[in-house]
Amino acid sequence: MIISLALYFIVMLGIGLYAYKQSTDDVSGYMLGGRNLSPSVAALSAGASDMSGWLLMGLPGAMYLFGLSKVWIAIGLVLGAWANYFLVAPRLRVYTEKANDSITIPDYFANRFDDNKNILRVISAIVIIVFFTLYTSSGVVAGGKLFENSFNMSYEMGLYITTGVVVLYTLFGGFLAVSLTDFVQGCIMFISLLAVPIATFTMLDQPVMDTLANARYDLLLSSPKESEIHALNMMDWFAGGSTIAIISAMAWGLGYFGQPHIIVRFMSVRSVKDMPTMRRVGMSWMTLSAIGAVLTGLFGAAYMLENQMPIDDKETIFLVLSELIFHPLIAGFLLAAILAAIMSTISSQLLVCSSSLTEDFYKIYLNRSASQKELVLVGRISVILVALFAIYLAYDRNSSILDLVSNAWAGFGAAFGPLVLLSLYWKRMNLQGAISGMVVGAATVLFWIYAPITIDGQALSAIIYEIVPGFILSTIAIVVVSLMTAEPKKEITDLFDEVESSL
Repeated sequence: MIISLALYFIVMLGIGLYAYKQSTDDVSGYMLGGRNLSPSVAALSAGASDMSGWLLMGLPGAMYLFGLSKVWIAIGLVLGAWANYFLVAPRLRVYTEKANDSITIPDYFANRFDDNKNILRVISAIVIIVFFTLYTSSGVVAGGKLFENSFNMSYEMGLYITTGVVVLYTLFGGFLAVSLTDFVQGCIMFISLLAVPIATFTMLDQPVMDTLANARYDLLLSSPKESEIHALNMMDWFAGGSTIAIISAMAWGLGYFGQPHIIVRFMSVRSVKDMPTMRRVGMSWMTLSAIGAVLTGLFGAAYMLENQMPIDDKETIFLVLSELIFHPLIAGFLLAAILAAIMSTISSQLLVCSSSLTEDFYKIYLNRSASQKELVLVGRISVILVALFAIYLAYDRNSSILDLVSNAWAGFGAAFGPLVLLSLYWKRMNLQGAISGMVVGAATVLFWIYAPITIDGQALSAIIYEIVPGFILSTIAIVVVSLMTAEPKKEITDLFDEVESSL
């Protein structure tokens, strides 16, 4: 297994070196790959950076513990990604280029709404840095768990190895390195998410439905919490769930419209004419990968029940199956898939944070006349700083990967989702509305997560996923405030019309 992982690390660093020689001469090359990615690379880069360690650990773990009642998350995500490709991708690709060649999402917002005072740019950059640091830490946690469970290393050492390799190729190769490594990592993830459930299924003695229909949680976990010991039909899509619970699960799909590390891939593809190809490749990859993750959790639960092998951490079921069923060399390849998922997302998030710190803080407030080489250097320093802080947050070894991703996903989805959609489709939207929507969306999510308020003994986030109220209130704030304040300037509406006519 170690040989397979060593080869994987060498390949990733080699891609970083190649990209370093190709695309780091200026900020556009470092941060956006020169807007010259092929549709297949852009599609798999978007998918791999989206589907982080939670796809191979968080989602299978949820399926392992709760059965098909958690499949609504996967369904919501697939539908959300499909809508994102149709509603956001083509318009954002055209708009960001015409709006003064916007390189970052805050840059686009500032140019779209003529934000001369940089209020919207700064607020959006703060949202990106806060939530992405939290998001990045979820990937670092996954890396720590991988090395701890599979190689008998300390959890802390796993954090540093995972982050160290990602930082190296991101530091030197920038966006092109991240996108090319994402492509390779996406291929590895795809193969692994098909291989593990298929192999596990062939090892089962009884039909999966018979095994899981009356499965008990206390037989699936070696140290279950008291609240988790109860009988449940794991093959029931509606088991233990209400209509609100299903809405909450499917609402994950709303988050796609506001994820900077995903929608920035739409900005980087070489032409808007490549969007249909990008969509077909991306959605095929995502649909099959999501099915593989779901089946890994279900078949894994059936396998563990048949063999009476409960596990402590449900989010390690992919790791456990890889080591039990496959030859060590193949198992090493499968473990590399988890590293691929983790690293692809961490690298994308580090680069987005770096671009915000460079373009939206350093260039605006510290040195407006900074040279291209100086900005690239600042971007690289920012990558290191964000990575170190993410490691610090990840030192809490009890962190749930899915919970960390859930909070960050909701934050971006509510703060940026309505803003991105309405900015592309509603000419009347203005700067005041954009600022109001972003603040209300982010504040609602934070309030929903941390407010000491309970209803019938349940926290607000346990009743309904925080992205739902956040997305709704953000949309209302944008519409109401925009209508109550002055119309946008003529040059802004003229730009909107220009984009419309070019689509």
